[in-house]
Amino acid sequence: MTLRRSVWVTVIGALTAMGALAYAQFALPAQPLISDYALVSGGLVPVLAGMLALAGACLSLAYGLARSEPARSAATRVLLLAGAAGLMLSAVFPTDPGMSDVGTMSGEIHRWASAVVFTTLPVAGWSLARGRATAARWNAVKAVSMTSALALAAYLAAHPASITSPLIDGAAYYGLLERAVVLAEIVLVTLMALAFAKGRPATRTQAAPAEPTRAGGAAGNGEAGPRERLAA
Repeated sequence: MTLRRSVWVTVIGALTAMGALAYAQFALPAQPLISDYALVSGGLVPVLAGMLALAGACLSLAYGLARSEPARSAATRVLLLAGAAGLMLSAVFPTDPGMSDVGTMSGEIHRWASAVVFTTLPVAGWSLARGRATAARWNAVKAVSMTSALALAAYLAAHPASITSPLIDGAAYYGLLERAVVLAEIVLVTLMALAFAKGRPATRTQAAPAEPTRAGGAAGNGEAGPRERLAA
């Protein structure tokens, strides 16, 4: 798979995840968190599709980075692979109903897998953009990475299981903050792919110039041709 195809797969996967999120938000009964949509009628398929599509986008981007920039992007690829693994685990192991208490092994795995996704993708974006030449596309990646991290910090502070939630009335808007985190990370994966692809120069193969030939002599090898040897 070429870099261009990898970028397209990444963008399509991210857009699919965004479409699944929009469908769950507007077509299904309101739920506190995105994962809770999988527990209502008609919500399992879009939630699974969105998670797996974003996981595929992360894997495709990691593959493209490995092909085009294997040394410099090593840390970013590890983080992308961790995020993809967290998304797949979140899809396989559903969450428990309710927010403060996790009563099953599946719910515990889902919670920690989601935590891996939320934390690795902003760091992956920052890692990929760090040290690059100043350009609007890399500044956008850094800005969205920082936005994702700040939204995650606010979400954790507002979560009902947090000790800070009662102090800031987090129960009123923690679901909105989680959606902000997810949306920012989907946008981040897309921007990472587009910024990296735009910064790669197109490679062209040029035919090697033909070696000059002398009349009656060998092709540029410094040896006399048959007529020259006879004249000598």
